[in-house]
Amino acid sequence: MGEGEEVKRIPTLSNWAGGPEAFQKLTRRFYEKVMEDDMLGPVFKHMSPEHAKRVAHFIGEVLGGEKLYTQQSRGSHATMVEHHVGKHLDETLRKRWMLLLLDTADEVGLPSDPEFRSAFIGYIEWGSRLAVINSNATENPINETEPMPTWGWGETGGPYV
Repeated sequence: MGEGEEVKRIPTLSNWAGGPEAFQKLTRRFYEKVMEDDMLGPVFKHMSPEHAKRVAHFIGEVLGGEKLYTQQSRGSHATMVEHHVGKHLDETLRKRWMLLLLDTADEVGLPSDPEFRSAFIGYIEWGSRLAVINSNATENPINETEPMPTWGWGETGGPYV
């Protein structure tokens, strides 16, 4: 690179969204709405008081942010999958979850530019479909050595289970 040339750094999806605070705001409000929802409320009625925070950490880490889920919440991709095993989720619940999450993203002011939203929607579509698949398993299909999934601007990274 020559003198005077500026390096353009592309922010992670997490940074573009506003970092950990943005995802905490999103998940806190989202799970408030979930608990009031006739369809989703019963599924989450025994949720831990820390659930929204852990999900915010997970989403932020997957979208390129700080490793708060693996470091502070002491989780892994296998841990997240394990929370879904045996829950017997279905497509109707998944679609309701998606709609409520996207409405909440608008409500809390997550970026609405097409590039961010297409990446964000791509991730939650992928993740929610895997949650349905894994919820109908009898045991966790992945182990602790599997890396956390990663998601960026137009590309994904495994694991794909």
